[in-house]
Amino acid sequence: MMGCLYRVLHGVLALSSLLVLASGEVFFEERFEDGWGSRWVKSDWKKSEGKAGAFRHTAGSFSGDPDDKGIQTTLDARHFAISAKYPEFSNKNRTLVVQYSIKIEQDIECGGAYIKLMSGYVNQKKFGGDTPYSFMFGPDICGDQTKKLHLILSYQGQNYPIKKDLKCETDKLTHFYTFILRPDASYSLLIDNREREFGSMYTDWDILPPRKIKQVNAKKPKDWDDREYIEDPDEVKPEGYDSIPKEIPDPNDKKPESWDDDEDGIWKPRMIPNPEYKGPWKHKKIKNPNYKGKWKAPWIDNPEFEDDPDLYVLKPLQYVGIEVWQVKAGSVFDNILICDDPEYARKVVDEIWAANKEVEKEAFEGAEKKRKAREDEEARRAREEGEKRRRERDRHRGRDHYREKHKRRYRRDYMDDYHDEL
Repeated sequence: MMGCLYRVLHGVLALSSLLVLASGEVFFEERFEDGWGSRWVKSDWKKSEGKAGAFRHTAGSFSGDPDDKGIQTTLDARHFAISAKYPEFSNKNRTLVVQYSIKIEQDIECGGAYIKLMSGYVNQKKFGGDTPYSFMFGPDICGDQTKKLHLILSYQGQNYPIKKDLKCETDKLTHFYTFILRPDASYSLLIDNREREFGSMYTDWDILPPRKIKQVNAKKPKDWDDREYIEDPDEVKPEGYDSIPKEIPDPNDKKPESWDDDEDGIWKPRMIPNPEYKGPWKHKKIKNPNYKGKWKAPWIDNPEFEDDPDLYVLKPLQYVGIEVWQVKAGSVFDNILICDDPEYARKVVDEIWAANKEVEKEAFEGAEKKRKAREDEEARRAREEGEKRRRERDRHRGRDHYREKHKRRYRRDYMDDYHDEL
């Protein structure tokens, strides 16, 4: 009953979102509802080698809404490749929004959880790691060191990763990843509707030479004063400053009555730090009125830079694919969206993730408690079994020891009788 009610509400929210999108366009949207398999083609890549994994339609081991299903990787140490086709479009003169959700609910150990967009013709039955792509986006985790977020753009047939070190989410809950690329080549990266990064393709990818470079042969002008503080030229050292001793005799130190100058030598009071001594005299520092700041080589126009107003334009897109390797399977891909309206994408996240995150967190905590209880029970049984085997070994050793002792006694008695007879 609750599932039916959710579907009705889901349809109403989706309709309202589409009304908001009246000025934009959705090129592809997949929420993996019933019938999703007719839109996706499973690749035979790695099948002949026995290394191809499979997807199952599920919400995973825990979920904010069990009826809201995605596709989950199954079988460990496998390659997964699946793709869907949509009407070809170009992002020229329009904003490109790519968004999807991923729940890495397993201890993945090492593997990817990203998606790809492809251009031109793709043989979907052979789609795999060698298939050219125009865009790659999403988490890649391997051990404790690599927890990165891929963001790769293709330009003139070559792939360029973003220069920034982007980090992905590392918990086991659902997260939405959103990439927005605008016609001015600026971009934004959002995770769960929070902007995590922003910038420009001109500066954050090594695609074009930089617009400006430092003048390598520039030299600091001779009259450039980069001293922020200088000694106060008007300050004069007080008269007699250098004659102040560092230590003085302790005025409270008294000569002992038993002290004999002839035998003990001339008595002198012990020395103590002089409270009047202030150390070597130094000029007071003041702000330099001629300070110009730290000198830096000036920036000049780069003669090798040649602008491309279509830098942001990808080759016309018409495929979306999931192609990953995972040591431990179990990631749930869902809610793939390709459109030109960031506001619609934001509303989708609010509709799905924001509405279910607390329920999913509770479901995850409940699943973790069950898993922990199951592991504790298995550990208890293992300990009991180990203790049982140890007791069995001890009993066998006791019997063996008794038998050996009896044999030695029998041999000793036999030999004694033998010698008596001799």
